[in-house]
Amino acid sequence: MGADAVIDHAHRFRVAQLDPEHAISAILATGRRMAALPMRRPGDPPSQPPVHEPYTHAPDNGAHRDVPEQPEAAKARSEVEELSAPEGAVVYGAIHQEGTDELKRSTSALAWSGLAAGLSMGFSFAVEALLQHSLPDSPWRPLVSSFGYSVGFLIVVLGRQQLFTENTLTVILPLLRKRDLPTLANVGRLWAAVLLANLLGALLFAIAIVYTGALPEELRSTLESLGAEAMQPAFSTVFVRGIFAGWLIALMVWLLPYAESSRVWVILIISYVVGLARFSHVIVGSVETLYLVVAGTRSAAEYAGRFLIPALLGNIVGGVSLVAALAHAQFVAASDEGEERVAVNE
Repeated sequence: MGADAVIDHAHRFRVAQLDPEHAISAILATGRRMAALPMRRPGDPPSQPPVHEPYTHAPDNGAHRDVPEQPEAAKARSEVEELSAPEGAVVYGAIHQEGTDELKRSTSALAWSGLAAGLSMGFSFAVEALLQHSLPDSPWRPLVSSFGYSVGFLIVVLGRQQLFTENTLTVILPLLRKRDLPTLANVGRLWAAVLLANLLGALLFAIAIVYTGALPEELRSTLESLGAEAMQPAFSTVFVRGIFAGWLIALMVWLLPYAESSRVWVILIISYVVGLARFSHVIVGSVETLYLVVAGTRSAAEYAGRFLIPALLGNIVGGVSLVAALAHAQFVAASDEGEERVAVNE
C-alpha cells in the first residue's frame, strides 16, 4: 500500500506542480485515499495498481483548471488578500467616488456641514491652549500641547463634516478626469460654500470664547500668544507653511479609505505633525487669528493680508498640485492601462 500511495502521490504532484494550490489539493486527496484503504494481512492477494483519475491540463494561461480548490487553500488565499495593501488604483477609485458624491450634494447641505466643521476646528485651538497653559514652560511642552491640535480634526473627519482642505483632494479628481466647464463650476460652488461656512464657524467660535466665560480667564494670555504666533511670519513664510499643511491633510485623506481600525491614528499623527511644525492651516489658523480680531488686538485687514490669503493659497497649492494632480497623473493619466484599471462611476 505504501508504494502504491507514493506512486499515486507523485503522479498527482507532477500534474499539479505548475500550481501550488493543486499540489496542496493532491496531497490532501492522497491522504484521504490512504486512510480509506483497508489494512493488508499476510496471505492477502496483492493489491491492484491504483486507477488514477483522469486529469486534464489547460494551458498555463491563468484559466481555471479542473482540480477544485480545497477549503483550506481558499481560506489561506482569503487571508492573504485581507492582509495585502490595496493597489493605488483602488484607493484612487474610492477617493474619486467620494468626490463625485460630494459634488452631488446641495449647497445648503454643504454649508451647514461646513459651518459645523468650522465650529469643531475651534476645539483644536482651545485644547492646545489648555494643554500649553497647564504644562510647565519647558522645551518639551510643544511635544505634548500639539496633541490638542488634533482634536478638531478628529471631530471633523470622523463626524464626516465638510472641511475645506479635505475637499481639496476629493473633488479635484473628478474634475481632472472630466475636464469640462460644468464640473469646474460645480467644484467652485463646493469650494466657496465650504470655505465660507468654515470661516463663519471659526468666527462664531472666536466670538464665543471672547465674549463668554466658556474658557477660564487665565487662559486668555495663552490664546492671544497662539494667535500672535500664527500671524507673526511674513506672507511668503505663511504661504510655504500652508503648502505643507495642505499637502499633509490631503495625504491624510488619501490614506483614510483603507485605514479601517487605524483611522484614528492616521488622523492623530498627521494633524499632530501639522500642529507641531506650526504649518498654516487656513481654518485652524483662522480661529486663532480671528480671536485677536474679535478681541480688538488686530484688525480684519491684518488678518486677511497676513494670514488668510497666504494660508489659503498655500493650502490650495499643497492639496491640489502636490497631491491631487500628481496622484491623478500616477494612476490615470500616465498610461492607458491606468484608465482601464481605475474603477470609477462617472
